[in-house]
Amino acid sequence: MATGTEPQRDSGGVRASTRAAIAAPHLRTDRWWLAPAVTAAGLFAFVVYSTWRAFANAHYYAAPYVSPFYSPCLAENCRTMHAGPNADLFGAWWGISPAIIILIFPLGFRLTCYYYRKAYYRSFWASPPACAVAEPHRGYTGETRFPLVLQNVHRYFFYAAILVAGVLTYDTVLSFRDTHYRWGHMGLGTLVFLVNIVLIWAYTISCHSCRHIVGGKLKHFSRHPVRYRAWQFVGRLNARHMQLAWASLLSVALADFYVYLVASGVFADPRFF
Repeated sequence: MATGTEPQRDSGGVRASTRAAIAAPHLRTDRWWLAPAVTAAGLFAFVVYSTWRAFANAHYYAAPYVSPFYSPCLAENCRTMHAGPNADLFGAWWGISPAIIILIFPLGFRLTCYYYRKAYYRSFWASPPACAVAEPHRGYTGETRFPLVLQNVHRYFFYAAILVAGVLTYDTVLSFRDTHYRWGHMGLGTLVFLVNIVLIWAYTISCHSCRHIVGGKLKHFSRHPVRYRAWQFVGRLNARHMQLAWASLLSVALADFYVYLVASGVFADPRFF
């Protein structure tokens, strides 16, 4: 006997024969679109800003500060930074901004991050845009085909992100100098760099890959007490992975923007001592 809820068998995706034949696209009455819209706006703003700064190839060093977008500086056309992260691995043939080289690694780490996947899957690809809201795609292959199969390299980008965070830590140590490279000084930029590196490390080690590396494949935590404590610590950070992702994204952009303002002469770096 027909009940009026028989599935429609002539379409795929969310209207496939295995789904209930509900005429409405969804039954949610709240502003479910607000979260993906805000996420899309935030990520888009960062992409626009970072693209501008990466291709600018200017105002990225104001002694003793170097922009995190340009560190380590791996091209010969980098500005000479006293005791800074200069490594002329790319010779005179490299003519565009040196930031393009290094940004591949932190951006690759973030793009393949489990939280950011959720963020841009929902906000840009609508896959799905929100819980209980059908996605517009007719089929679903997950991360088994190109290009999404490349998400599986996330753990390797994690290793690269550790190295980049180490360099940024070195940059933060160098920020305890004055404009003449004398030690024992601290400016507003030093504070900006300190906040940024703490958030960068917190976001990096709260990564799911880090949690697996620290405590994965252990059958008996009691036999590995040190790794168990490390796993617990990373797990507590992992519970705040989303907040740390956004906070570190904002802090790295702020650190770059601060260097830009000082290097372009908008204002002088205030010194505390």
